[in-house]
Amino acid sequence: MPYVIAEPCIGVKDASCVDVCPIDCIHTADNAEQYFINPGQCIDCAACESACPVSAICFDADLPAEWSSFIQVNRAFFKD
Repeated sequence: MPYVIAEPCIGVKDASCVDVCPIDCIHTADNAEQYFINPGQCIDCAACESACPVSAICFDADLPAEWSSFIQVNRAFFKD
């Protein structure tokens, strides 16, 4: 998984990342508290990372340890 949306997005759901994504791989649901990046579609362009106003998006290898669970949270959103 290249990029991961983590805890700072929860409750904010600012769509700036969605607006800049060139392949439309960032999604959410009405009942979800955050946005999620589809790991099968992300092309690693990093446009979303700099667009996020709350710094919730990180390259998976740079994700702070306290947010490591968000790798699985993002994957799980797209499992169905």
